[in-house]
Amino acid sequence: MMIARLLTTRLGMAAVLAAIPAMASAADLAVSPTGPALQEIIAGATAGDVLALEPGAYAGPITIDKPLVIAGKPGATIAGNGKGSVVTIGAPGVTVRGLSVSGSGRDLTTRDSGIYAGQAATGAIIEDNTVTDNLFGIYLYGAVDSVARNNRITGLQSGRMSEAGSGVTIWNAPGAKVLGNDIRFGRDGIATMASKRNVFSHNRFSDLRFAIHYMYTDDSEVTDNVSTRNSVGYAIMYSSRLKIIGNLSDGDRDHGLLLNTAKSSEVRDNTVIGRMQPVDRWLSAGTQSGEHGLPKTANDAVVAANGERLGPEKCVFIYNANKNRFFDNLFENCAIGIHFTAGSEGNTMTGNAFINNRNQVKYVGTRYLDWSNEGRGNYWSDNPAFDLDGDGIADNPYRPNDLIDQVLWTSPQAKILMSSPAVQVIRWAQAQFPALLPGGVVDSHPLMAPIAPKKAIQ
Repeated sequence: MMIARLLTTRLGMAAVLAAIPAMASAADLAVSPTGPALQEIIAGATAGDVLALEPGAYAGPITIDKPLVIAGKPGATIAGNGKGSVVTIGAPGVTVRGLSVSGSGRDLTTRDSGIYAGQAATGAIIEDNTVTDNLFGIYLYGAVDSVARNNRITGLQSGRMSEAGSGVTIWNAPGAKVLGNDIRFGRDGIATMASKRNVFSHNRFSDLRFAIHYMYTDDSEVTDNVSTRNSVGYAIMYSSRLKIIGNLSDGDRDHGLLLNTAKSSEVRDNTVIGRMQPVDRWLSAGTQSGEHGLPKTANDAVVAANGERLGPEKCVFIYNANKNRFFDNLFENCAIGIHFTAGSEGNTMTGNAFINNRNQVKYVGTRYLDWSNEGRGNYWSDNPAFDLDGDGIADNPYRPNDLIDQVLWTSPQAKILMSSPAVQVIRWAQAQFPALLPGGVVDSHPLMAPIAPKKAIQ
């Protein structure tokens, strides 16, 4: 045992001593835009060198094939030639910091990007850069444990949104983190596919299709992000065991939060706020597409006298999403608070606040769903409840929908009968005899007041 320990100690010391010459040879190198080409300087650099780029324009594209730090001083820019990626990272342990990067190609199939970290770029750090006018902003393609932090990314603003790339794209990069970035325009803010153990936190998104677009990415976190003026805030699809906590969707168009085949996730302390928006936000070539479950015509939606519509159309859209826990969220001022459909089962709803939504819940089904847990339900702003014992729980259950609501959803033309005596009699009868109700959502322990916010999103 003593011999084994001594051998291990000596081997460890030998490894440290072997690394000293390489570390000692690393240097801080000042790089000028009037000197040799940046790619030539990279080729002549030693692993561990820090290349400090003076202000000025440097020609791209460049490839970093050894562990280096490329650090730009204010005003240092790398401009591509419109072909391929501008900066390509092809080695582990690379840092790219403080640069303005623009001018990538426009080929989606080759993933043309402002900064591209490939499968060899383990532990890459991409921070404090300004990335503009590129097809993709930052692409982490298999770059395990990489970090994209505090970058300002502006995507393409002309052409079709579907033909643009995303601000930050992740493919099969376990452990990658996207933190504190400001992302505008292009297709999606962050798009992830076939990955795991990722963290997306404290990012800000605007003028995009989806702020965050999740596909087949498990065991990850989406926390404290802010989405404004996007088509959808947070689109979570085909992913499991996520933590979706403390995010804000403010004035997004279609949905604040969309869960499609998302399972076993924790959704808490999120806020979705709707606002009146110009109707032309829903139009493409003068017509509405009806995508993502939206109304196909303006007549199907509520339009204000000034030509504006309330958005999001749905604070939350839950489609075939099972065994999730929704608690302590705020859903306010949407056309629909939650649209719940496609056999979603085993979801827990408690402590949420549904405030001033035109329809608090849309659920077309015959099963009874109790949206309370362990004697604690949700707050409903339209619930005319009493609390005689003062325990904070309403004395009677709350049902957000009745038979007439379901008739209107399946046959919108029945709206013409809403003020008829027959409809009023049916609604009165259902209120007096709950057994007449055809299933649906019931909150057996509704709250008398909404929960106090646990944190302010900055």
